[in-house]
Amino acid sequence: MSRYLSIFLILIAVAALGAFGGWRFGTRHTGESAARPADGRKILFYQSPMHPWIKSDKPGNCTICGMKLVPVYEGEAAATSVDGTVVKLGALSASVTQIETSPVVKQPLRRIIHVAGQIDDDDSAHRRLSAYVDGRIDKLFVNYVGAEVVAGQPLAAIYSRDLLVARSEHVEALRRSPSPERESLLGASRQKLRRLGLTPEQIEKLPSQTGDTVDIVAPISGTVVERKVYEGQYVKEGDVLFEIGDFSKMWFVFDAYERDLAWIRMGQTVDITTPSVPGKTFSAPIAFIDPNLVMDTRAAKVRVVLQNPTATQPGQHRHELLHKLYAEGRIQVETEPVLTVPRAAVLSPGGEPLVYVAKGGHQYEPRRLILGRVGDDVWEVLSGLEEGERVVTTGNLLVDAQSQLERPPQAQEPESFATLSLTDVQRAAADRLFTMEAAIAETLAADNLEAHNQHITALHEAAMQAVADLGDLGKGLASVVHVGPSTDLASARKQFYPLGLAVSELAVRIRKQAGEADKIKVFECPMAKTAVPSAETAQGRWVQLGTPLRNPFFGAEMLECGKEIKP
Repeated sequence: MSRYLSIFLILIAVAALGAFGGWRFGTRHTGESAARPADGRKILFYQSPMHPWIKSDKPGNCTICGMKLVPVYEGEAAATSVDGTVVKLGALSASVTQIETSPVVKQPLRRIIHVAGQIDDDDSAHRRLSAYVDGRIDKLFVNYVGAEVVAGQPLAAIYSRDLLVARSEHVEALRRSPSPERESLLGASRQKLRRLGLTPEQIEKLPSQTGDTVDIVAPISGTVVERKVYEGQYVKEGDVLFEIGDFSKMWFVFDAYERDLAWIRMGQTVDITTPSVPGKTFSAPIAFIDPNLVMDTRAAKVRVVLQNPTATQPGQHRHELLHKLYAEGRIQVETEPVLTVPRAAVLSPGGEPLVYVAKGGHQYEPRRLILGRVGDDVWEVLSGLEEGERVVTTGNLLVDAQSQLERPPQAQEPESFATLSLTDVQRAAADRLFTMEAAIAETLAADNLEAHNQHITALHEAAMQAVADLGDLGKGLASVVHVGPSTDLASARKQFYPLGLAVSELAVRIRKQAGEADKIKVFECPMAKTAVPSAETAQGRWVQLGTPLRNPFFGAEMLECGKEIKP
C-alpha cells in the first residue's frame, strides 16, 4: 500500500513541476512572439493607419476612428531625409494608407459657373405716351397695367379745344375746290394735326369722324407697364399718360462676383432656367458686363438678351417669360491648355498651397505652389511644379500628418502664427465675424434652412467688415466672403465650407492671445468632403463660441462627428 502511495505522490509532484515549467516557459515564449514576429523583425510600436500620430506600445484600436492599430517594424518607421524635406513612409504604412498619385499635365481648365438673377425687361424698348395738348380724358379703353396692346389701338379718348379747332380747319380745307391754295392749306393742317399727336391714319379718317373727342392710340405694340391717367382727369401738354414696354425680348440680369469675373467673357453662352417655365432652357450669349462693381456685394451686373416667345397654350399670358421672374443660369467655361494639378492634391496649411510630389521608394517631397484659377476638378499651376511630375491625390493628409510628426519642434508653428496685437476696431470686427459664423454653423447643424437664409446676410456683412478692418489678417477672407441665401441645405453647406476654413484659420491665430482660448472654439470634421464633394480637402472647420460640438456639415445625421482643434 505504501508503495502505491509513494508512486502516487511522485506522479503528483512531476505533474506540478510540469505545469509550473509549462506556465513559465510558455509565458516566456508568448512574450517573445508578441515582441518579435516569426521572421525575426522587431515591433517598435503600434500605429493608427488613418491617424499616424496615434501610437501605442500595445495592440489596440485608434482612439479617433476606431481602426485597429497596425505594427510598425524596425526599419519601417516613417522618417525624413537628411535635409528634412522628404517624407519617407515604410512599405506597410504606404500600403495601408493606399496612397495614390496623379501626373501634372497641361489641359484646359473647365468650370461650370452657376448664377442666379431675374428676368428684366429691355427698358431701351420702352415708349412713354404723353399728352400733346391740354384737354380732358373722357374715356379710357385700357385701364389696367399689364394689358397687351398693338400699334394703333385706341388707349383713351381726349376732349381738347385745340384738337377740335385743328380738325375743323382740316375739314374746311378739304371742302375747298382743288387749287394750289387748297393744297397749301391741307399741308399746313396735316402738319398741325401731326404736332397735336394724330397719326396719318387718324388724319385720313377725320372727315367721317363724329363727336367732339379724339382717340389717343398706342405708338407701338407691347405691354402697358404704367398708367398715370383716369377718366375725367384734366391733363396738360407733356403729362405722361401711359408707358408701354416691348416684352418680345427680355434681359436676364445676374451678379458676377470678383472670383468669377476672371472666367466670364462677352459672347459666352448662358443656359437659363426658371421655375415659371419648367422643363425649358433658354440659351443666349452675354451681351454686356458692367465695368462698375457694386460696392455692397463686390459684384458686377451681367446682362443676357433673350428672345421671349409667345405662349402657345390658350388662356396663358402673351409671353413665356414674365417681368421680374427669378431665374438661374449655367455658364460652361473652358480656357486654353494650362499646367494643372488635381484639386484633391492641394492642401492649404497656414493658407499656403502645398502638394506632395512622389519621388519613388515611398518618398514624398512637400512643394509650395503659386496657384491661379480653379476649375471644377483641377487648379491652374503658376509656379512650383513641372509637367510630368506626380503628386499625391489620395493619402496626402496622412503624409502631411507624418511630416508634422517628424518636423523639429521649433518648426511646428509658422512665424505668421505668432501672438497678434489687435486694435479695438479689429477686435470688434473679429468678434462680430466669429459670432455670425457660429450662428450660421448652428443653423446648419440644426438642418434649419429657413434660419440660415434669415441670418446669412448678416454673416456676409460681418465678413465684408472684417476684410476692411483686419487688413493683412483678413486676406484669407477676401475671396470667400460672398455668401447668400440658398435653395437647399447641400448648397448652403457648400458655400459655408470655404468661409468656415478661412474664419477658423483667423480664429486659430487670434485666440493665441491671453484669455481668448476659452472663448473661441475651433472644431474640425474629417469627413466634410463627403457632405461637400467639391471641397478641396477632406477636413472642414468651423468656429463655435461654446461646446458641445455640433457638426454643420452633417447636422442630425452625424451631429457629434469631429474633434476640437486645441490652442
